[in-house]
Parts: sequence; C-alpha cells; structure tokens
Amino acid sequence: MPRPATARPAGRARARLAAAVVALAAAVGTWLVWWAMVTTWPGQRVEELVFVTADLFQDVVNRPVEPVLLLGSPPWLVTGFLAVCGVGLARRRWGATAMAATVVLGSNLTTQVVKDGVLYRTGLVGEWNRDINTLPSGHVTVVAAAWAALLLVVPRRRRPATALAGCATTCAMGLATIADRWHRPSDVVAAVLVVVLWVGLASAVAPAGWADRPHDDPLARADVPTRLVTVALGVVAVPAAGLSALAAAATEGHLWAVLPWDAGLTAYAGGLLAAVAIATAAFAVLLPLSQAAARPR
Repeated sequence: MPRPATARPAGRARARLAAAVVALAAAVGTWLVWWAMVTTWPGQRVEELVFVTADLFQDVVNRPVEPVLLLGSPPWLVTGFLAVCGVGLARRRWGATAMAATVVLGSNLTTQVVKDGVLYRTGLVGEWNRDINTLPSGHVTVVAAAWAALLLVVPRRRRPATALAGCATTCAMGLATIADRWHRPSDVVAAVLVVVLWVGLASAVAPAGWADRPHDDPLARADVPTRLVTVALGVVAVPAAGLSALAAAATEGHLWAVLPWDAGLTAYAGGLLAAVAIATAAFAVLLPLSQAAARPR
C-alpha cells in the first residue's frame, strides 16, 4: 500500500529538525570542551600531562605520523575541496556540490576564526603555547571536513563506506597530532565538532531532493549497510568516550586510589581515546543524518 502524500514531507521535516539539533549540540559541545579543558586548572593539568607524556614517545612516533600530518596542510585542503566538488559536479548534483563546498570552507574558516579571534587561552599550567589558543585543530578540521562533505555528494549506497574511511582518516589525524605534540586532545575534539556543526546546518536548510534521486539508487539498498556501520561506529565510540573520561578523572585523583600505571600514561591513553571517540561518534551521527537529509522527493 503506498504511503500517504504527507509521509515524505513529514520525514523531511524530522530530518531537518534532527540536523538542527545536531548542529546546536555540536556548537554547545565545542564551547563546553573549551571551557572544561582550556579555562580550568583540572582541564589544563590533564592535557599538560598528555603533552609531557607524548614527549617521551615523540622520537618513536614522529617518522610514522609525519605523512599523516601532511594531509592537514593547505595543499591538501585545496585537493580535498576540489575532489569533493569534482565528485558532486560529475554526478550533476549542483545543490549537493554547493552544500559540500560550504561545509569544507565553512568548517575551515570557522576553525581559524574561532581559534584566533573568538576563544582564548590563559596559561595556567605548563609552558607550551602557554597563552596561545590552539583550539580547534586546523589539521583535523581539514581532514574531517573533506570526508564529511564527501558524504553529501557520493551515491547513497557509497555513504557507509565513505563514513568508515572518513572516520579512519579523521581518527588517524587526531591521533597523529596528539602523539607528535602538535595539538592537545581538546583541540581535536573541538575540530570535529565544528565539522559536525556545519554538516548539521547544511542538512537543516537543504531543500528536498537535493542529493538523491528516486531512479538512481533504491533506498533499501543502502539501509542495511547504513545501520550496520552506524551501530559499529557507535559500539566503538561509547566505550572509548567513557574510558577517556575515566582516565581524565583518574588522572585528577577522583578514581582508584592506586592506578595501574602512572598519571601521565593514564592521561595520555585517555587523550588518544578521546580522538578515537570523537571521530567514531561524529561519523556515527553524520552517516544516518546525511542519508535522511538526502532522501529523494
């Protein structure tokens, strides 16, 4: 039996509302991360321990992570932007291409403006970039924005694989910036949240049928892979986030009288887990959101 004519408009309205909620949550989350980790003594102490411990391993990790860090440079920003737009234009998805370009440019511009002109850092602990705000991370934004934008222009059936690749690459960049002492964990988390914010905004204002067309890709063909990938990413994100929070609490002495290892290693492990958690959580949200927002008329 065919669905009533009001079913699809109602579905689009729910998708837009969900996108707006995601965008708002990402904006609030970015501020909360900055407030908790940059403006407070406990937050700065935890991240200083991450930085000090990373220094112990930097000689070991520097060479293998250098190629990853190059992906966050300006040439790769341009390359990613052109690649995303090229896919959209090749598929003749003009609206999706414009939205994807907006996500890439908006995310990277927001990161630079917020980092240099909106948020601030008062050095309470440590000496590295003592009074220089490094939140959000520009390198992580470059990678996360390119893959998130690609979700908006690839065919529906390709989005689950794209989300997995985007999650893996974003996770690798986040881990690399922490391990090689380019950024603190909060910088990584905020960068991914900025990208989520822009995808949410773009999806909230998108017109109906902006990306998918009924004759191109049957909806059911992508439904099962989308659910599987979303659940798989969530299964990784939830425990990683919980363990990261527990590590931060343990570092500050709120848990466990005797740690299984020293506080620096605990903080370092928690910082790396934070990068994993935010990358997996972001694409666990962006995949079903993009599928819902891009549904054909």
